Amino acid sequence: MPVILVPGVLRAEAGGASRLEITASGTLAAVFAEVDERWPRLARRIRDEQGAVRRYVNVYVDGEDSRRTAGLETPVTASSEIQVLPSVAGG
Repeated sequence: MPVILVPGVLRAEAGGASRLEITASGTLAAVFAEVDERWPRLARRIRDEQGAVRRYVNVYVDGEDSRRTAGLETPVTASSEIQVLPSVAGG
């Protein structure tokens, strides 16, 4: 099963979990579709109303930036590790 690693700033939206086991695989879009169903609050923090990854959120599949690979069509296997990292702003 693919696993999503949830950073501390998003854990409240994932019921406090630091790791989410996902049954979907194939593409990142399929994984996020399952997140939409199971953790809708988390999904809203990751994707916008059109389903695109929010511009301030970085998603890595097996250490590769999904924006530099195939975006939401990035392949996800049963052993994939997905990191969701929102940008941190400060001054």
